Formats: sequence, C-alpha cells, structure tokens
Amino acid sequence: MAETRSSPAPAPPSAASPLFRAERFVWLTARVLEQRLFAHLFLNGAADPVESALDAYGNDDGGYGHALEPDLRGPVSQPLHTAYALRVLDRAGRCGGRRVERVCRYLTSVSTPDGALPAVRPAQRGCPTAPFVPVLDDPPGDLLATGPVVGLLHRNEVWHAWLFRAGDFCWQRIESLEASHPYEVRAAVAFLDHVPDRTRARAAADRLGRLVREQRLAVLDPDRREDRPVAPGHAPGEHRFPQHFPHDFARTPGSLARAWFTDEEMARSLDFLADGQQEDGGWPVTRRDWSPAAVLEARPMVTIEALLTLRAYGRVIG
Repeated sequence: MAETRSSPAPAPPSAASPLFRAERFVWLTARVLEQRLFAHLFLNGAADPVESALDAYGNDDGGYGHALEPDLRGPVSQPLHTAYALRVLDRAGRCGGRRVERVCRYLTSVSTPDGALPAVRPAQRGCPTAPFVPVLDDPPGDLLATGPVVGLLHRNEVWHAWLFRAGDFCWQRIESLEASHPYEVRAAVAFLDHVPDRTRARAAADRLGRLVREQRLAVLDPDRREDRPVAPGHAPGEHRFPQHFPHDFARTPGSLARAWFTDEEMARSLDFLADGQQEDGGWPVTRRDWSPAAVLEARPMVTIEALLTLRAYGRVIG
C-alpha cells in the first residue's frame, strides 16, 4: 500500500515580510477599529468585531463622529466620518441592511439643495479641526465627499432615493471638469468605478485620464518627483495636494483609472509604494502634520490601504 503523506503546514510569514511588519505596527499603534479591520482583512478575523468597534463612533442621527476621520475631532456627525464608516462596512462585507438604511437617511438630512454632500457641516465649528479643512456657514455640495459614497453604495447594490440626485450631481461635476486636483480626481474614480452606467462611466474616465496626464496630476516617475515645486500652502515634503502616483488613482487592476498608465508607470508606482513602508512597519501620512493624535490614528488607516493596493496587484500575500 502506498505511503500516505500529509501536506506540510504553511510556513508562518517571515519577520521581514511587509505583512508581518505591518501587523506588528497595527497592534502597537492602531485604534481598536483598525485592529479589528486588519484582523478581518489579513488574518481571517470575523466581521462582527469590526461592526462592534464601529458602533462606538455612531450617533443617534444615523451619522458618525468622534474623530472617526482623524482630521475632524469632536463628537458631531459629519459626512466625512460617515463616508469612512461606509468604507469600513464595505471592507467587512457588511454594507447593507438597516444600518445602511439609517446612514442613507442621515445623508439625505445633511445634503445641500443640489442633492450632494458638503465636505464639512458648520456644526464642526468649535471642535478641533485640521487647518486645511474649511468650516463654512453654508457649505456647497462637494464631489470629494459625495462621489466615493455614491460609488460605494452602488458597489454594494444599495438602492435609496438619495442616490438619484447625488448621482446626478456627480455626473454633472465630473463631465464638466476642465481643471482639477488629485483628490477630486480620486473621488471621481471612486464614483465611476461602480456606477451602473458602465458605457457613460468609461467615456467619462477616458476624458478624465487625459486631463490627469495633460495637467500632470500624477507623478509618473517617483525618482523625479522633486522636479515640480511644492504647491502654495503645503508643507515641505508635500507635492501638489500632496504627491499622487498612479497607484493612488488606480487602487486595483480593475479600476477604470488603470488604463491611464502604462505597465512600466504602474510598476514604478507600486515599487515606490512598497518601498514606502517605514522601519516600524507602517506607511507614512503625507498630508500636513497638524496634530500628533491625528497622525497617530491615520497611519494605520493609510497602512491598511497600502496593503490592500499591493495585494490587489499581487505584491502582498495575505
């Protein structure tokens, strides 16, 4: 009779691997929410603890606050907090049901007359806020706040009346863009990658990609990123809102933005992202350092996103 051999147990990750180093960084520095999310995404952890940790940031109005988005401190609900909450639910596979219905009612209640979300509502006044986030008495609808939320809800096949006018707002803004900046383009991509009208989305993305290249909104060669001056109002080390690379726009190979860049440009960008992991295992926050607490809380968020991008392109296993 032939000898039966069992398969060898998988080897534990090397202490030098990006995932191992990032795991140590997360346990050392992250909030409970990002610890639970990391465990779910990379260590086969359950989704229930992610939802439980997120509950601590929820408010009675259906929105989220309590510095869930680290650049906005204080307890009040804000669209940016709520957008991050939806991203967490999406990562956990829990973006649906009554919880999201309540979120959609909150989004409806805080929308501007044109159906969009403002970046920050005036209730933030009096709470500590990043100096680069303006708090206005009558804030306008904002593509940066609206586009990712609409796209994410479509990705999860959520249908709610709020989506119709908010979607129209996003289409109008995206299709009329003549000049832009990287954060706005990233918000547009988040919308276009998941909106149901794929033909219209591809046409809009093609036009947007030409704009990105014509206006040099992406750093195509990381070794020459200092060739362009720092934009006014940004700190040393920041670069055009600040630096953005192909991987910042095309977070996955399936993104419409992937077609904007050659294979060589994308490979250089991913190499640069992988090399950005710091000695402590985390990735840096590139926007202005205005509060030690905000940076400490944001770095695990940035680290998880970096790992997800590298994994999507086959650069990280886990």
